Amino acid sequence: METIKQIIAESVAVKNSILANEQLIADIERVTNATVQALKNGHRVYFCGNGGSAADAQHLAAEFSGRFYLDRDALPAEALHCNTSYLTAVANDYSYDVIYARLVKGLAHKGDVLIGLSTSGNSANIVRAFETAREKGVITVGLTGEGGGKMKELSDFLFAVPSKNTPRIQESHIMIGHIICQLAEERYFAKA
Repeated sequence: METIKQIIAESVAVKNSILANEQLIADIERVTNATVQALKNGHRVYFCGNGGSAADAQHLAAEFSGRFYLDRDALPAEALHCNTSYLTAVANDYSYDVIYARLVKGLAHKGDVLIGLSTSGNSANIVRAFETAREKGVITVGLTGEGGGKMKELSDFLFAVPSKNTPRIQESHIMIGHIICQLAEERYFAKA
């Protein structure tokens, strides 16, 4: 019982740190506005991650392309890891490190948004994707753990969750992602 309470308390403590961080709150607002503007300009939102972060990337992409709260049209959002034939071919023929960079190079356009999730901020395939995104004028949003890792310098917007504990970081990534999804949906579909 005490272990359960401790885990919940740790999760709450990380979220309270985020709540107290005015810069991070302001960045959520800025990312929401940038995402809405990109969508209104006909651009797309892409997500990438590995393991649990890939699941979170897919979850958040589905919130955009499916629905969050509103019964509305789909928004153009996609998790880049969902084509397993592509993923396994490129990983086998080239390198796992380039799986996302090749897709960003082939699919993304200037003004699109790329959201990368990596608890360390050092996942080579996401770092490479962010480098390619920078070259193409794609807006980069990094969701990492404390410090931001290599993604810090490559992110137009960085959410470095103040924790080194992978599950607590991922819980916060979903919270931040859900806030962006909710606000973007409300603003994009707001009645004039």
